[in-house]
Amino acid sequence: MTAMVTGSDAVRQLLDLLGHEAGGERLAHARELALRIENTLATHRRREAELTALFDTANDLARLRDPDAVLRSIVHRVRTLLGVDMSYLSLNDEQAGRTYMRVTDGSSSALFQQVTLGMGEGLGGLVAQTALPYATADYSRDERFQHTVTIDSAVRDEQLVAILGVPLSLGEKVIGVLYAADRRPRTWAAEEIALLSSLANHAAVALDTARLLDEVSAHNAALHRAEQAHDRLTDLVLRGEDVPAVAAALAGVLHGGIVVFDADGTELARVGTDPLPAPTEAIATARASGHAVRTDHGWVCAALAGPELLGSLVLTGGGELTDADRRLFERAGVVTALLFLLQRSVAQAEEAVRGELLTDLLGEPARDPRALRGRARRVGVNLDAPHAVLVAHADAVPRRRLVMACGRHASLVGVHADQVVLLAAGAAPGELAGKLAGELGATLDTAVTVGAAGPAAGVAELVAAHRDATRCVRSLLAMNRAGDGAALADLGFVGQLFGDRTDLAGYVRATLGPVLAYDERRGTDLVHTLRAYFDCGASLTRTRDVLHVHVNTVVQRLDRVASLLGADWQRPDRALEIQLALRINALT
Repeated sequence: MTAMVTGSDAVRQLLDLLGHEAGGERLAHARELALRIENTLATHRRREAELTALFDTANDLARLRDPDAVLRSIVHRVRTLLGVDMSYLSLNDEQAGRTYMRVTDGSSSALFQQVTLGMGEGLGGLVAQTALPYATADYSRDERFQHTVTIDSAVRDEQLVAILGVPLSLGEKVIGVLYAADRRPRTWAAEEIALLSSLANHAAVALDTARLLDEVSAHNAALHRAEQAHDRLTDLVLRGEDVPAVAAALAGVLHGGIVVFDADGTELARVGTDPLPAPTEAIATARASGHAVRTDHGWVCAALAGPELLGSLVLTGGGELTDADRRLFERAGVVTALLFLLQRSVAQAEEAVRGELLTDLLGEPARDPRALRGRARRVGVNLDAPHAVLVAHADAVPRRRLVMACGRHASLVGVHADQVVLLAAGAAPGELAGKLAGELGATLDTAVTVGAAGPAAGVAELVAAHRDATRCVRSLLAMNRAGDGAALADLGFVGQLFGDRTDLAGYVRATLGPVLAYDERRGTDLVHTLRAYFDCGASLTRTRDVLHVHVNTVVQRLDRVASLLGADWQRPDRALEIQLALRINALT
């Protein structure tokens, strides 16, 4: 006789046994078969009742009129089928981040019927948060759950002990929890969890269907208006309109003021309202929930691309929003995110084109200069026009961020040989480098060193200027001048030593120009006095003897030099440059 027998087999075996003389062993076997028959029939009856309940629930859903009635029916069937003291259903309030009681069956505690749970609190809060079934044979002693005074008091007031909860899910979203509970310890079987889960699925469908029917019947016109507005906004974006145009259109649709911020909280556009600071906390809440949130200023919606915050919208002056208008506002956030993504894609594409052009210009200039000029013209850059070439350096800033910060200051910008290189129109590279270093340092809140060269025109000249700009920025860093901007010509003899194109006459003019001009105008020879002074080791008496003049005359001449070159002309570094310029001037 096999270990597994059906109800019919067991009946036949029992009759066969009873037809013979019943011994002790056979009576025990007959008793075992009778128990199997009873268990098998009970299982069949239970499964039949479960299937009947599920079919009845499905019929209720098919002719859904009153969703509350369907939910009450489902909760009652849970209590009947599982044979529990109490069953109940809770729903999630996403805005409040809470779970509240919706339907109960078998409850006698008003405190329990009004209890609310935070996400993650208690057994139900954990089910709502994790989207997984949880069961406990003795809730008060189960340490897996986050116990709170409010929940534990309600459970004690209802005298509940064993609790089973399963999620009400719509796709990946949990909208509530369905429970079965007993007032005595109980171990929950897998079949009971499966049945409760099936009924929870029916309850979720009932709630979602009711929600859809309510929305269709109550907001049909508003939804149509929202669709038209969404199409209008999307059309604006696809036609290439900018952020202010989209903000103006949205303000007209929602009859309120609109402020658009970027991801850093900088205002990009404002229509129909006064300036206001970016509501940082509300933006964070809207980002986390994916929905518009109410603030003191109005409504706030995050413009998201997946988890990434691209910007935000603030709607003012509109008061409370209907569900349809709130959804429209949220759609506007999606459209604004689309606009930001399109703008970023265009910028990235343009940046890639310009970066590749810069790399080819500086890396392989001789390959095809005509092609380089043509590619540059297509992005609005004339390589044959004078440009300053600058190299920017910042230790604490990623190259890409430094490129973005430099973008508005340059005709062409990119990374070449691990350097951020700029081409900028202008005839004063040193002045431009100083200004750029200051502005970038303030923007990025760190020291940005900028070396410059030029102006240069033509492919070969630009490549040579880039080498000089690279030497310049390295010289600035070696001279402990991080955060400064200059051209090689501004670095005196250091620039002459490190530059590719030494301009000795220019160096002399830059260093001694005022003195040379004075001598030429007045017919004096201050240059000779300066040379004698340095040759005599800065001794006034020895200089007097060499020049055969009174010492006061030497002093007067040197005072005149100070007025022309500046009071610090004898500072060691300047004195060295002046002596070098005097030597070069004597040799040319």
